[in-house]
Amino acid sequence: MIKNNQRTLGASGLVVPAMGVGIASWGEKQLGYGRMYTRDDVTQAYRACLDAGLNFFDTAEMYGQGESERLLGECRRQDGRPILNATKFSTSSIVTPSFTRSSPRALLHALDGSLQRLGVDCIDLYQLHVPPAPHKLDAYMDVLAEAVRAGKVRAVGLCNFNATLLRQAHARLAQHGIPLASTMVGYNLLRRYPETNGVLDACRELNVALLAFAPLAEGVLSGKYRTGTPIPGAYRMLWMIEKLDLFGETRGSVSTVRRWFSKHRPAQREKLEPLFVVLEEIARAHEKTIAQVALNWLMSGDADIIPIPGAKNVRQANENAGTLDWRLTKEEYDRINQTEIATR
Repeated sequence: MIKNNQRTLGASGLVVPAMGVGIASWGEKQLGYGRMYTRDDVTQAYRACLDAGLNFFDTAEMYGQGESERLLGECRRQDGRPILNATKFSTSSIVTPSFTRSSPRALLHALDGSLQRLGVDCIDLYQLHVPPAPHKLDAYMDVLAEAVRAGKVRAVGLCNFNATLLRQAHARLAQHGIPLASTMVGYNLLRRYPETNGVLDACRELNVALLAFAPLAEGVLSGKYRTGTPIPGAYRMLWMIEKLDLFGETRGSVSTVRRWFSKHRPAQREKLEPLFVVLEEIARAHEKTIAQVALNWLMSGDADIIPIPGAKNVRQANENAGTLDWRLTKEEYDRINQTEIATR
């Protein structure tokens, strides 16, 4: 088991491993569940994660229409070892419109559903999956504070929030004496908007942990598509959705015309090759994989950044765990940054 490799989610007091486990693909048929990997695969991945000390699992009620939460709950009951769970509530928004969720009070009903599927009395980290209308944000924070006081939630987090809304949520929770534990955004070597749109700066200023989803750019940074292997259609669809920039992630750093009509960077194999050459050289020096170097880059840059890579089989679980027992040198970290800038 990996020891002394833990981080605290802001001022919440919730201590987690330096890396989480994303299980958005568990139970999700659109991402291959039941066809490319099975219930037995995720069970074995779960056990391998715990064997390695990775006991912080991130899911959401919408993943697999609740199946991801149910699978996590079943794995926990069958294995018996303690874990830390994080899940999310989907507000009514431009991304997830819902008449039944137009009221912040709907969160409490959804919370009970997640508790039941997970088979627990308290969720360690409960997050808003997408930002609600700004004028309703304070009311959502008030309801989350109510859930914390009721003992159903230990810590509160956000997902896909810009810096302005993050600050607003933090301030409202502070009125209840509750710290904002974390915010989750897409962050990897090919998607570095948090560094320029104010989110990372706000996290550092307010003592909020940054959970990085898609830390391997849907597998592109593992190098497996480097030689021309077709990129799955489901991931291409995700990239098309990203082009909408629904949450203002780019904050004007990329023009609308360029965003819509340029080829998505993860698919620009020839331009990414200089980066892969550097990642491969560093990987060989440490007897690691390209994916492990890309994940290590995230953890080496800031003590408050926690990557959340996926793990749907034993191989992926073990490869993720192999990221934690070493660190890039400053020279290697700088070299990666300089190479990545050249690929923009």
